Amino acid sequence: PSIPRHTNRLINEKSPYLLQHAHNPVDWYPWGQEAFDKAKKENKLIFLSVGYSTCHWCHVMEEESFKNKEIGEIMNKNFVCIKVDREERPDVDKVYMTFVQATSGGGGWPMSVWLTPDLKPFVGGTYFPPEDGVYRVGFRTVLLRIAEQWKENKDALLENSQKILEALLHRSEIRVRGQESPPPAKEVMATCFQQLSNSYDEDYGGFSESPKFPTPVNLNFLFTYWALHRTTPEGARALQMALHTLKMMAHGGIHDHIGQGFHRYSTDQHWHVPHFEKMLYDQGQLAATYSRAFQISGDEFFADVAQDILLYVSRDLSDQVGGFYSAEDADSYPTTASGEKREGAFCVWAAEEIRALLPDPVEGATEGTTLGDVFMHHYGVKETGNVSPMKDPHQELKGKNVLIVRCSLELTAAQFGLELGQLGALLREGRRRLALARAQRPRPHLDTKMLAAWNGLMISGFAQAGMALAEQEYVSRAVQAAAFLRRHLFDPTSGRLLRSCYRGKDNTVEQSAVPIQGFLEDYVFVIQALFDLYEASLEQGWLEWALQLQHMQDKLFWDPKGFAYFSSEAGDPSLLLRLKDDQDGAEPTANSVTVTNLLRAACYSGHAEWVEKAGQILAAFSERLQKIPITLPEMARATAVFHHTLKQVVICGDPQGEDTKEMLRCVHSIFSPNKVLMLADGDRAGFLHCQLPFLASLERKDGKATAYVCSNFACSLPV
Repeated sequence: PSIPRHTNRLINEKSPYLLQHAHNPVDWYPWGQEAFDKAKKENKLIFLSVGYSTCHWCHVMEEESFKNKEIGEIMNKNFVCIKVDREERPDVDKVYMTFVQATSGGGGWPMSVWLTPDLKPFVGGTYFPPEDGVYRVGFRTVLLRIAEQWKENKDALLENSQKILEALLHRSEIRVRGQESPPPAKEVMATCFQQLSNSYDEDYGGFSESPKFPTPVNLNFLFTYWALHRTTPEGARALQMALHTLKMMAHGGIHDHIGQGFHRYSTDQHWHVPHFEKMLYDQGQLAATYSRAFQISGDEFFADVAQDILLYVSRDLSDQVGGFYSAEDADSYPTTASGEKREGAFCVWAAEEIRALLPDPVEGATEGTTLGDVFMHHYGVKETGNVSPMKDPHQELKGKNVLIVRCSLELTAAQFGLELGQLGALLREGRRRLALARAQRPRPHLDTKMLAAWNGLMISGFAQAGMALAEQEYVSRAVQAAAFLRRHLFDPTSGRLLRSCYRGKDNTVEQSAVPIQGFLEDYVFVIQALFDLYEASLEQGWLEWALQLQHMQDKLFWDPKGFAYFSSEAGDPSLLLRLKDDQDGAEPTANSVTVTNLLRAACYSGHAEWVEKAGQILAAFSERLQKIPITLPEMARATAVFHHTLKQVVICGDPQGEDTKEMLRCVHSIFSPNKVLMLADGDRAGFLHCQLPFLASLERKDGKATAYVCSNFACSLPV
């Protein structure tokens, strides 16, 4: 590459997203005191741009506007320009996204917001094209108009920004109003089921027309609903909706049939043409969800998909020291000689490429049939490409194919007169050759930032798959990642989690000069991961760390007045609002997951205050849970867990004994959303025995491994 003409302060940052902008002609600052002081001293407005490194429209806006020298000059002259990676600073992102959504009715990234020197937002949007178009005003025009307004009407702007802030504070407050009790679980579950059922796509699965997101929170809710209503028609429908959605997603183009793993979302109703970035948080949640689907149905299909996801993560998103990277980009160079990146270039195929790679005649099939014919039929490949122009506004996918399973194995086999076993082998061989060909293409950008929260979700994925699929190597991978978190994303002196670390030169792990402290979601997803990891590995050290982190989370984030947890700590003067998220989306919201965490923590510690806190969170979100639980399916699910009281399954036995292992395999093979598992190994000095004195009264019957099912520390007869 040529020597860059411009370099700004972002060159000193660690975030891959900020580094992508280090050579823009814009004088970018990272979020911090230096930028705030400059704005105050020079009495300038701040232009805040928020995105992430695998965001397609962020790349577009950079190419069109932030690399444009004239636009850069307008920005530098009139504004202090700040760049934020939303994955590093979800707190900053959330404050200003709340503003953008409230004032423009929409939101998304890149997010563009103009702030007064004291950080109050007064106007914002998302992507702006560089110049004025028929329907949209251009970025250059917006910059000049806002600079003009600041010169002419400064006082009105400042007054307005104060009003906006007060309205936001009022709007975004979530707290207990009068009633102290959690909402009735039965009604919440029934309403959430009804709302999901009404929005369900009977043909293709999923819960919207398009775009379609995997949204594992919906599927996990349906599994729990089924488990509590197994014998009713509603229960049967809940299971059918979840399993059908998972099947359609796995057959669709949102699933990478050649390189494994799942893309972020589908742009159409059929799960066919995706936005091609791959996010760690999707892989972690989906690995767990497909594992549960296997546990419930016994259908190997779901186990295969879970293994496929974990293969992708182990190969492409794993740091050699044990952590997991954040994401892979959608855009890449089609060939090593290409000058510009295209969306999906790494993943799509022209029909002639496939024909050339798979020319072999197929034995036993109709005369003249090649491997290419069979493969193209099964994966919906068309000579002219299978992407509708409607789904390809920039014509980046013209003449290309996104592989999608169009018919069952039985149908394809019948079409060509093949045995099922033979067809399976042919398709495997086809996928293997395409994977080798694809390995020659330039890879998309990899975001090697490692986040505590997303690593937590991925550890849960490996631990749950390890239990459900009885695969010890997955549990070992989860243990390795948890050890990585403990070493690189935890400060033992303060007892606090850190948000992020980075892959440095020579594959070392690096930390920013001033590390970013963990947010609520970091604690919640890591604690959940440690409970899952304890159940999978039965190593008590993970349990002990989880309970320590839970105490720390209470101290840093709990709202004693209005109940529930704030997303960020108190005491950061640059954050205008302390918010509580109220939506389970692509990721569950932290308060939803923490309800189940608190109930699990209470079971392992006998600490009743945690059960009380869980009820207080449900009370704080009570109105939303009763009216629109479809926006909080994970919290709705937790309402049922709270109501039914977690059952403690205690296995008394020697951890190494075959009889103990057999009992554990039995527990792991059953989907039961309202249980916690513990092993009483007889070590009176061990952590669990010290926490739970009642374990001392449970004994092995006739010296054999024995199971007890307990509720609130009172146990059934031994099994």
